[in-house]
Amino acid sequence: MSASNIAITIGRVVPCESEASQPCCSNNGFMADLREREQIVWNTLCNLPCERTVEPCPGTMLAAANALDWLTAVPDDTLHGIVTDPPYGLIEYEAKDHDKLRAGRGGLWRIPPSFDGAERLPLPRFTVLTDRDRGRLENFFVHFAQAALRALAPGAHVILASNPLLSTVTFGCLEAAGFEKRGEIIRLVQTLRGGDRPKNAEDEFRDVTVMPRSCWEPWGLFRKPIREKTVAANLRRWGTGGLRRVSPSEPFRDVITSSPTPACERDIAPHPSLKPQRFMRQVVRAILPLGVGVVYDPFFGGGATLAAAARLGYMAIGTEINANYVDMAAAAITRLRDLPGENRQVVGA
Repeated sequence: MSASNIAITIGRVVPCESEASQPCCSNNGFMADLREREQIVWNTLCNLPCERTVEPCPGTMLAAANALDWLTAVPDDTLHGIVTDPPYGLIEYEAKDHDKLRAGRGGLWRIPPSFDGAERLPLPRFTVLTDRDRGRLENFFVHFAQAALRALAPGAHVILASNPLLSTVTFGCLEAAGFEKRGEIIRLVQTLRGGDRPKNAEDEFRDVTVMPRSCWEPWGLFRKPIREKTVAANLRRWGTGGLRRVSPSEPFRDVITSSPTPACERDIAPHPSLKPQRFMRQVVRAILPLGVGVVYDPFFGGGATLAAAARLGYMAIGTEINANYVDMAAAAITRLRDLPGENRQVVGA
């Protein structure tokens, strides 16, 4: 989708293609009220205090800010959904480990060997986290969950990436804060994590693997409890409470086959944890059941969530504490948005 294929309608960003079509309830009178509230929310969020803001395209705002500080300033019952790939172990994005990552000398980051003529990207080694690191992780996500619960509209969903080693900790924090766990979205993806023989004894134990090769990634699905008596009433009042269907005949499904992030996308946004647009467009599309509202990514990194939202015509705002990533995402979002590909789930894919 090129910039010429974007239209602005009553302050909303709408892609001029089939994806712009609203769910079948779009002619109901409450939709006008929801769109008016969407614009009020957008104006409020864009004026929250932060170091600086960047608007890479209409309806997409980047805020250079600490997510917890920014969430504290958000009024109650404001955000319509959160989709984010947070720092799983926190310390992998601390300065000392990032310096080692850039130097190609490990630290928390495991540098896979090159083979088949390809250089492999670094992966975080979450098995090296100490009890203290895990305590910090839990403390961080408890505070994040509490702040998010207050800021989200009743019935709004959170879709939160994790990994099999740490998901019980991070997901438990959201439940403890008061979120309802609604399941997990399983991203089926072949990675290079796990599957190794014992270090320095590979020949001696050729038939042994220390950990299984990881072929999936859990994304926790949580909902702030609805405030109205029924989901239908909550949808009319807040525009939240469910997930957007793939089509009138197909529900959103919780298993998504995905490839690793293509090299062309990593060239655009060379963030170490960038997720592919084909996957992100599917989960971001689902977060707004009526296609109206503001999506928030607390840790936008390379901008994958915000690019997917821009592709879909959703209004979206993100926060990021790393100034380099703010600049990276600002330059990358429209290019990621314009990449061809499906915006919704393909049944059987």
